[in-house]
Amino acid sequence: MSRRALVVAPHPDDEVLGAGATIARLADAGWEVTVVAACADLPPLYPSEIAPQVEAEARAAHAVLGVADSRFLDLPSVEVSRGSVAALNGPLQRVMDELEPQLALIPFPDRHVDHRVVFDASMVVTRPIGSGAALQMVAMYETVSETFWNAPGAEPAFVPSWTVDATDTLERKVEAFGCFASQLQADPGARSLHALRALAGFRGSQVGLAHAESFQIVRATGLEGLLSRGGIGT
Repeated sequence: MSRRALVVAPHPDDEVLGAGATIARLADAGWEVTVVAACADLPPLYPSEIAPQVEAEARAAHAVLGVADSRFLDLPSVEVSRGSVAALNGPLQRVMDELEPQLALIPFPDRHVDHRVVFDASMVVTRPIGSGAALQMVAMYETVSETFWNAPGAEPAFVPSWTVDATDTLERKVEAFGCFASQLQADPGARSLHALRALAGFRGSQVGLAHAESFQIVRATGLEGLLSRGGIGT
C-alpha cells in the first residue's frame, strides 16, 4: 500500500519554507507527496504575470523536492477570507477524499490572514471522519517571516512538538526555494537562503541535530508507522 502525504500551502512557496526538507525526506522514503497551494496573486491586486510566474517557480521547486502532484486552487491572495468558505473547503475536501493520506502538513495560523483561513479549512478537512480517518498525523509547519511576526502573548505561539532531521535534505530545500526568484530575498531578509539555513540550524540545535525542521502536532495516531524504518522522524 502506498503512503500518501498531503501538504497544504496558503501560497506557493509556503510549503518549501516550512516543510521543504521533510517533503524531500518523504519522497526519498517512497511517499507520494501532493502539494495543494490555495491562493494566487491575482489581478487586480497584482499584475497578471505574477501568478503564472510563481506557479512555474513552484513546479520547479517541487521537482527538486520530489513532489508527485502539484495542485493550485487559484483563490485570490489577501482576499480569500472575504470569499465563500465552500470555495476553499470544497476543493480541499475533494483532494482529501481522493488521496486519503496518512500524513497532512498544514500551515500554522500566524500573522498572515491567508494562513489563518487556510489553517481553518485544513482543520475542517482533516477531521478524523470519512477520508480523514486514514490520517496518522496532522502537524503544523512554521513559515519563515510570517510565523515569527505574531504579537507574543496576544496571538498563538508556535511550539514545536515534532522534529524531523533535515541534515541530509536541507540543501535540496535551499535549492528548491532558490527556484522562487520572485520571492527570494537577499541576506539578511527573512526569506533569504541564509535565514532558511539559520532556522534549520537553530531547530537542529534544540534536539542535538545538525539541521532540522520542526512541527506542532495537531493529532497523531499510529505514530510508530511514521517514525519506523522508512519513515521520516528523528
